[in-house]
Amino acid sequence: MFTIILVEPKYSGNIGSVARVMKNFDFHNLYLVNPCDLNDEGYRRAMHAVDILENAKIFQSFEDAIKDVDFLIATSSIETTSEKKYLRNPMYLPEFSKKIYEIEGNIGLVFGREDYGLYNDEIKKCDLLLKIPTSNVYPSMNLSHAVAIVLYTLYIEGFTPRKPRHIDKIEKEHLYQFFRELLDIIEYPEHKKDKTYIMFKRILSRAMLSKWEYHTLMGVLNNTLHKLKKLDGFDIK
Repeated sequence: MFTIILVEPKYSGNIGSVARVMKNFDFHNLYLVNPCDLNDEGYRRAMHAVDILENAKIFQSFEDAIKDVDFLIATSSIETTSEKKYLRNPMYLPEFSKKIYEIEGNIGLVFGREDYGLYNDEIKKCDLLLKIPTSNVYPSMNLSHAVAIVLYTLYIEGFTPRKPRHIDKIEKEHLYQFFRELLDIIEYPEHKKDKTYIMFKRILSRAMLSKWEYHTLMGVLNNTLHKLKKLDGFDIK
């Protein structure tokens, strides 16, 4: 389970935007540490994620917010390249998103103030420092944008897409057979047939047709062949 922790957010609109992206990517637990007042702007930006705002837990201190969190990840745009300075020696988001699912329990993703980020004392209380790879020219991101990128990356890493049923060998052969027959009916130049047939196979292989796509395409080819066979001038067996 992931919990999003915003430390002293200063703008209600940012809190609403964070709630919205949380719902976009299936995250539900929001902790707010000493936040600004939630006004109409926050609720407008939340759109259909108002329930996340209404269920958010509010804490007066960072220490209170992290009491029930098993593994804490601080986020920051400020890093150090020295291996001896561990406090701001981060793990980058691509590597983090692949490893974090090995951790069990309540995982807290901590995002700091819009103007200052997290204090060193707050980072010290966390197990890990996370950084989104950004340009050295301007590494600092808007709060809600940073949350969106982190949650999107985590969502994609844990996402299991619905896999369509693909056609089997027999269905592929039927499709290829229909195509060959179509080339014969339209009197396609003999010296081009083999190359065109191979091209057709390659196109279908790259497309990785689903069962539904196969039956639709077969229906079109079947109707085309049926119509052509009825036309005068074709001696089709």
